[in-house]
Amino acid sequence: HGSWKGRSGYSVTEYLVVFDVDSTLIEDEVIELLAEVAGKRDEVAAVTERAMAGELDFEQSLIQRVATLAGLPESVFADVQSRITITTGARETIAAIQAAGGKVGAVSGGFNQLLTPLASILNLNFARANQLEVVDGFLTGKVIGKIIDRNAKALALNEWSAETGLHNTVAVGDGANDLEMMAQAQLGVAFNAKPIVREKADVVIEGNDLRKLLEILKL
Repeated sequence: HGSWKGRSGYSVTEYLVVFDVDSTLIEDEVIELLAEVAGKRDEVAAVTERAMAGELDFEQSLIQRVATLAGLPESVFADVQSRITITTGARETIAAIQAAGGKVGAVSGGFNQLLTPLASILNLNFARANQLEVVDGFLTGKVIGKIIDRNAKALALNEWSAETGLHNTVAVGDGANDLEMMAQAQLGVAFNAKPIVREKADVVIEGNDLRKLLEILKL
C-alpha cells in the first residue's frame, strides 16, 4: 500500500470504494430473509455462517441455499425489500465519497432482484449480484449465469477501477468471499467481520457505523 497517499504525499480523495452488501451495506443476510418466508431460515443461516467463516465453498453453499427457495412467489422480493435495514451511516458515507469525486460500487453474493432497488435508493454507481431464476411468477431454486463468488467480486473491483480510471481502490467486506476483492484493493477494510477477515484486512472498523470509513479515508 505504498502509493496510498499519492506520490508527493498529498492526500488522495478520489476513491473507488466497493462494498459487499449483506451484513455490510445492509444489516441483513437477504438469503435468510427469503428463506424465512420459505420456513427454512435456520437451515439456511447455518450454511451461511459456515460459508462466511470460510469453512464451505461459497458457490456450492449458495446453490444449496438457493434450492430451499424453490416455489416461492415472485412477490417475496417486495416483501423482503421492505424488511431490509440499511446500515447506519451508509447513505452519508456513499454521498461523501461521491462528493469528493469518487465512485461507489456494491458487489454481492446475493441477488439482483434486491440489489437493483437498493442501488437506486443508495445512489450507487455500480452494482452486481446473482440473478435468481423466476419462471411463471415463482422462484425455481436456481441461479442464472455465473455465480458471484470471491473471484467474481475481485474481478468487479478491477473492472470498475479500469472503467473509471480510479486506482485508489478500497474494498469493504465481512465474509470469506470478500477476501480476494480486499486483497486486490489498495485498502482492504473489515466491517462487522468474521475472524478470518479481521485477520487479513488492512484496517478493521469496530462497531456498526459505516461513517468510520470516512475517518479512515480522511473525507
